[in-house]
Amino acid sequence: MTFAQHKDELEYIKELEKVFTKVHLIYLPKWKSVLNCIRGFWDNKPFQVHYFQSGAMRRMLKAVLSAEHFDAIHVQHLRMSPYLSQRKNIPRILDLPDAFSLYWERRQAMKRGLARTFFEKIEGARVLRYEEILRSYNMSLVCSSEDLNYLREKHHVDNIRLLPNGVDLDTFVAGGHDYSKNDTLLFTGNMDYAPNVDAVIYFSQEILPLIHQKMPHVRFVIAGQRPVKKVLELANDCIVVTGFIKELAPVYNSASVVVAPLRFGAGTQNKVLEAMAMGVPVVCTNIGFGGLNIESGQGAIKQTDPQLFADSVIALLSTAEMRKRVGEAGINVIRSQFSWDVIAQQLESYLQEVASSK
Repeated sequence: MTFAQHKDELEYIKELEKVFTKVHLIYLPKWKSVLNCIRGFWDNKPFQVHYFQSGAMRRMLKAVLSAEHFDAIHVQHLRMSPYLSQRKNIPRILDLPDAFSLYWERRQAMKRGLARTFFEKIEGARVLRYEEILRSYNMSLVCSSEDLNYLREKHHVDNIRLLPNGVDLDTFVAGGHDYSKNDTLLFTGNMDYAPNVDAVIYFSQEILPLIHQKMPHVRFVIAGQRPVKKVLELANDCIVVTGFIKELAPVYNSASVVVAPLRFGAGTQNKVLEAMAMGVPVVCTNIGFGGLNIESGQGAIKQTDPQLFADSVIALLSTAEMRKRVGEAGINVIRSQFSWDVIAQQLESYLQEVASSK
């Protein structure tokens, strides 16, 4: 049971029904979500919770719960948490999957305009208070140990467990990567997502010029859907903005190094996991690195200083042997910790645990 914000998304029901026994898709147009947020300006709930308020969802959920029996229910994201928070007769797991209050804490640390700073301060405080809803669930899940420790410290709760993000190893297949190429840097992600927008602008303005001082032939590819104007304006002779890419695996394989210079955010970064799965070396900041449970160099090299970040990229581009060594170490990490098969087994055990505690 989930939302569709565009009517054409309703067409996906037939495909989803090939996987799930039953699918309930609730149409919630964006204009209604915006109206919900305007109405909730003087409320204490986070705007993202207001954004997904829906009487139709509550009615559908009530009907489904009355008609069906469930051993346990998996609720995805803090914004969906109010729908099941009071259903204490049914075992429930809240999968966050990130500590969103940590995201807002880091976002507020960035220098931004007065209006954005004001909004981020309000939303950050609301999210932190609202996360107390964790206590209403039998178990909560986060995707990195960093997020888990943060929430335990902030909210003093002990019902939080770790469930890492996963990688589809049938899609992002290791093998066949050409380590002889040393001319292409890659960043992937939704390019209307604030941390990604900030990351590519920061990299293009602060780090890429340092790389070009020694390697002027290097180009930077920004691959992801819905690039905003600020991202599109970065395009030039050495920066490529692709827009939507149907299949990312070939794009990863075309890259010499994947960069993830995020300055705020939480959880682990799929762009890092996917690159590591395919054996492509990564240079990233500390955002999400703690959730990888690795030492720097085991698939990803961690750097937070612009010059050191550039130096690590240059070092990788300078030798195919280093690119191969770091890349192959990443393959081993993903196969042992982040494959969907491993993570699905862990989620199944959590569901059995809460179901047996009824």
